[in-house]
Amino acid sequence: MRRSINKTIYVAAITLAIQACSPASSNASNTIIHPSDSVKFEEKEQVKAGKLLTGAEQTDKYVPYLKGKRVGMVVNPTSIIGKQTTVDSLLKLGVNIVKIFGPEHGFRGNASNGTHVDDEIDSKTGIKAISLYGKHSKPTDAELSDVDVMVFDIQDVGVRFYTYINTLQHVMEACAANGKEVLILDRPNPNGFYIDGPILDPQFKSGIGLKPIPAVHGLTVGEYAQMLNGEKWLDNKLTCKIKIIKVANYTHDTPYELPVHPSPNLNTPQSILLYPTTCLFEGTYLNYGRGTQFPFTIVGAPALKGKYNFSFTPVSLKGMSESPLFMNQVCYGLDLRNYDTNNFRKTKQINLAWIIELYKNSPNKADFFNSKLSKEMGTIERLIGVADFRKQIIAGKSEKEIRASWEPGLSKYKTMRKKYLLYP
Repeated sequence: MRRSINKTIYVAAITLAIQACSPASSNASNTIIHPSDSVKFEEKEQVKAGKLLTGAEQTDKYVPYLKGKRVGMVVNPTSIIGKQTTVDSLLKLGVNIVKIFGPEHGFRGNASNGTHVDDEIDSKTGIKAISLYGKHSKPTDAELSDVDVMVFDIQDVGVRFYTYINTLQHVMEACAANGKEVLILDRPNPNGFYIDGPILDPQFKSGIGLKPIPAVHGLTVGEYAQMLNGEKWLDNKLTCKIKIIKVANYTHDTPYELPVHPSPNLNTPQSILLYPTTCLFEGTYLNYGRGTQFPFTIVGAPALKGKYNFSFTPVSLKGMSESPLFMNQVCYGLDLRNYDTNNFRKTKQINLAWIIELYKNSPNKADFFNSKLSKEMGTIERLIGVADFRKQIIAGKSEKEIRASWEPGLSKYKTMRKKYLLYP
């Protein structure tokens, strides 16, 4: 139910909100806008009632600040407010969006993993959409010349080899070099309830891992942005001026089911929670559901016939996987679609048992970690982030022994991470 607000009080509240967002309000490079800063009655009541609100949904905190500015938007299909895209919503609220920047899979999310994405004019809005997964991975000086502030609003899933945090880094680097501010509309991390995996060894730095963080990093995008600044990880140790709109009523233990698919092959809540574990199969000869409607929830290969009863046949699927491994061949292996993902909440660990089991059951072990056969994103070293993992699996090391090798790096990271947390 809408209440009338005294005009004088409303104007004063708006003024305070703008001042809170003003660069002059703080000498610090990071500005955090908290849910309690809300001035809109309906929104404030939702926050008081304990409803989770993403940063994008709390428009009162940032729309006044964006008015009168030329705005760039780093967005994809996960960038929504209710049932509308953030771009459409902000255009209706009078925000001057001059450019759209799209990450892997493109602004509209219709490109397959790893596929080159071209620049285009967005057919719906008429705004130029620049690809950050094509000719270049970061905005150029020319592309930023007519942008006053960049808005980053993309749903991440909390895994080092999920490329959207790399896009965040590239955007922050370009903006820092050009004196532009980045406004981050924070969103929950569906895998934010745990931290696991080895710290990335710099020798395996790649497009699926840039910084020394574990496979499951336990941060929201806003928290990771603070870490990039605080650890001086941006190019030339630059600091990017950032403003973060926090998620209301969120903790790292809050279960969160994404309202839209974060990418074409993470198309179920099950796949998102299995992803930190099953994406490791990209560094093997196994098909992990590419070319099916169940990516990252099933794993197998033709060579495992007789070892497993469960089978599936990958086919070409436009927008998901046009040329999957073992296309049109029957694969045998594991069906994890009914696996109880609450186990991840209990153990706070990725599951290494499956890759250990499948290696033991593979008839041709010499090809198990053959990334040339997999035709996917890279070797197991680039995914897991260290050199020892392949050797440990081959040597028959236990899960406990493998995990022991991840220390003390993992513990040091957990301590460092605490400096950048926005949520309990």
